[in-house]
Amino acid sequence: MSAESATAIPRSQVDLVDFIDWSGVECLNQSTSHSLANALKQGYREDDGLNLESDADEQLLIYIPFNQVVKLHSFAIKGPEEEGPKTVKLFSNKEHMGFSNVNDYPPSDTAVLSPDSLTGKPVVLKYVKFQNVRSLTIFIEDNQSDSEVTKVQKICLYGTTVETTDMKGLKKIEDGH
Repeated sequence: MSAESATAIPRSQVDLVDFIDWSGVECLNQSTSHSLANALKQGYREDDGLNLESDADEQLLIYIPFNQVVKLHSFAIKGPEEEGPKTVKLFSNKEHMGFSNVNDYPPSDTAVLSPDSLTGKPVVLKYVKFQNVRSLTIFIEDNQSDSEVTKVQKICLYGTTVETTDMKGLKKIEDGH
């Protein structure tokens, strides 16, 4: 699928940054001086001088767990025209993926980004594939110019939370018979 841009995020969809479980976030092949927080954390990602950079080659593997179940509608990536991501594969609820096994699983969705879509325009996902998302793995396979370093200035995830029952909050009803 080529990246289909939405002109605007539907009002019911929110930036899911507040629902990310930061203690479990991981990024494989990130440069130590240009880490994932630069592109994902609020405040950092709005600063065009900060970015996430790949280290050994152009690939990045990002794991983002959520602190509650979400429905993912779209994502937006901002990056430079040359080193910005090109092929982005998204996996819903796949844990412990590495570069050695990322191609063993079919992605929930794949987007091929054009330089135009690297301006932060939302890319609409196959919504039915992202209904009960506890975690998201983003595999950035290559970049626009096939160079050794991929740079990402901003990653935004848009969707809604799923209303779930908090099982811990339920109290057992004593049977009085």
